[in-house]
Amino acid sequence: MAQSIARLTVCLLLLFTVIVAEGGTPKQKKVKCKDKKYTTCYHVDKYCPTSCPRTCVVDCGSCQAVCTPPPPPPPASPPPPPKYRKLSPPPPPKVYPSPSPPPPKVYPSPSPPPPTPIYSSPPPPPLTTPTPPPRFSPPPPPASSSDGEKVKCKNKNYPHCYGMEHSCPSACPDQCEVDCVTCSPVCNCNRPGAVCQDPRFVGGDGITFYFHGKKDQDFCIVSDSNIHINAHFIGKRNLNMKRDFTWVQSLGILFDTHNLFIGAKNTSLWDDSVDRLSLSFDGEPIYLSDAEGSKWQSITSPTVTITRIRDANSVEVEVEGNFKIKVTVVPITEKDSRVHNYGITQEDCFAHLDLSFKFYALSGQVNGVLGQTYASNYASKVKMGVVMPVLGGDKEFSSSSLFSTDCAVSRFTGQFTEGNSLENLEFGNLNCSSGMNGRGVVCKR
Repeated sequence: MAQSIARLTVCLLLLFTVIVAEGGTPKQKKVKCKDKKYTTCYHVDKYCPTSCPRTCVVDCGSCQAVCTPPPPPPPASPPPPPKYRKLSPPPPPKVYPSPSPPPPKVYPSPSPPPPTPIYSSPPPPPLTTPTPPPRFSPPPPPASSSDGEKVKCKNKNYPHCYGMEHSCPSACPDQCEVDCVTCSPVCNCNRPGAVCQDPRFVGGDGITFYFHGKKDQDFCIVSDSNIHINAHFIGKRNLNMKRDFTWVQSLGILFDTHNLFIGAKNTSLWDDSVDRLSLSFDGEPIYLSDAEGSKWQSITSPTVTITRIRDANSVEVEVEGNFKIKVTVVPITEKDSRVHNYGITQEDCFAHLDLSFKFYALSGQVNGVLGQTYASNYASKVKMGVVMPVLGGDKEFSSSSLFSTDCAVSRFTGQFTEGNSLENLEFGNLNCSSGMNGRGVVCKR
């Protein structure tokens, strides 16, 4: 008898373990556009963002998986008011003909009848005034967040959302932008082309993965015929793990015959108001005044434009016809260190870069840690459904220095090839879900 009970207990424990394992982190759901009107997007596989791995939908207009479905077109407001006004007059005449004594008796006793006949004339004004607010449904979304930074849609091609103020979600209170198509705020680090945190990448296919690399080494993250981007990793060894904690500290970017450096300065105690961004073009340092909107522009061709999008630590870098990058310098906070056991001290807060890339002229042969996810024949190697899907390839993507093009997957020649030249690009549709200029999150043939 005791043996039977013991066997039953073991079976139940095994069953419980399987159930717990099955209930782990949900897989990113694969979704499709089902509207045949959008031929370029119809039945194309998309994966849900990590912020809503199982509950997203495809916005067929932008061909992106989004957590919040696009707002339905606002119904016409004129029809309802006239109907209320026409229906309200008839009831009063029916009540007035009746004997005058009943009205006072009707007030105290049956509550339902009196309000409709006797107050039929006053109700129309109140009914017409409240109706417009609910019909203009776009405003409610911004109220979903409270204490985040205020952001607006800046694309006039979306009049239903243009200029409307939103608050950044609690997950990214000071790093988000408005998706003008869905008219809702989206974290920069959750968009395709993002590289943030302990390098967490969101590929051009929308799939999230981690590439840890190694501290104090350089890795090729994008390489194509006329763009090559290396990232320098800084980090700290965790004695309880077989890898380093790593972050992207700087970028070395090559295009045409030029080079561009973007880096975070070494910092001990962090202060948001003190700029810790380092920039140089062709070896010459770039100085920007500490004011949002201040701009630097090269005299070379293609034109390089660097604009502050905050007073300090955040800029937008654009090379005409080639790429655009949003760069923000951020520290490892005490809370981050405590939660992830980074072991950060006051001697160094490991200031690093959070990045959001957008490309205008990639070829189908593009490679690199991030670049490969934009290639025409790319099939994701990431194991879906795990808590931290990791992409390997340290040797494959390793570069000897920040401005070297000697990684094994290098494609850089310093000039556009026929497959990705600007002459072959079609710029007919320059609206995308991010509300920024460009075709989607990447422009390529």
